[in-house]
Amino acid sequence: MNDRLTRVALVMFITAVAVLGPSVNSGRAQTASTPPADHPEVTVRGRKYTPQSILARNMGTPEDQTTQFPPHKIIGNLYYVGTRTLSSFLIVTTRGNILINSTYERNVPTIEKSVEQLGFKFSDIKILLGTHAHGDHQEGDALVKQLTGAQAMAMAEDVPALQDMKPSGKSHPIDKTLHDGETVTLGDTTLTAHLTAGHTRGCTTWTMEEREVGKPYNVVIGCSLRPPATLTPQVVAEFNHTFPLVRSLPCDVPLGDHPAQYNLAEKYAEIERGARNPFIDPAGCKYEVDIEEAMFHALLDEQQKAAGW
Repeated sequence: MNDRLTRVALVMFITAVAVLGPSVNSGRAQTASTPPADHPEVTVRGRKYTPQSILARNMGTPEDQTTQFPPHKIIGNLYYVGTRTLSSFLIVTTRGNILINSTYERNVPTIEKSVEQLGFKFSDIKILLGTHAHGDHQEGDALVKQLTGAQAMAMAEDVPALQDMKPSGKSHPIDKTLHDGETVTLGDTTLTAHLTAGHTRGCTTWTMEEREVGKPYNVVIGCSLRPPATLTPQVVAEFNHTFPLVRSLPCDVPLGDHPAQYNLAEKYAEIERGARNPFIDPAGCKYEVDIEEAMFHALLDEQQKAAGW
């Protein structure tokens, strides 16, 4: 089945190149400045989604992308320090702290404010990680390193795209290149980097264990699974590997690089009402992969029909 999908994608890609030119392979999933088409439509768990609605859900408005979301504890020593629609996570360890996703460079002061409101020092960030090489997630890396001296690490497959990311002319910091399955340890905390390519070549899903009331929980900080408009053979092969991998990860606490991917607003409201920790949500671990895998197959089917298969 996977070989057939790859062959179909190859024919569709050749057709796209013939019509659009070779630049069709130069990018991956669309950014907010290049909205996708409003088709196909899929229904998952009773809700309808299109490529356009998923992007709008993830990104929100320009104001959402830069406005601080109330910083809060998620579980154990893991905290949220991002904006309304762009996730940033702080992991506090016995030897300093880890930041995952600097988001846009203009958001770094907001992240710093959130860290300090939680009672921590921004300068205590020792390691800087990311989920994938798009500006809304890692553009601020150079500024974070400048302010903290943190060691910046990135998945090897995303290094070329990160090196092209130069806000205000700053070179993108990459102090250590990571590979699939490699671990990152600081103090009493260890994270594992999983290559979940498709959205970008080096899309990285992070897993770790956190404890609450003495009980261990598996945390999954997912990289975006949103497919690009044109499914090249390489992208098809990547997603054919990624979707089963993501489904196989032990998961009790699902998180994502956009808050809507794990229903942050609803869960935070539950915390405000004094409910038990809503971020412990094993039933929600497949929520995002169900949506994006359905959209991936719908896009592939649509492009297959357009190619005359």
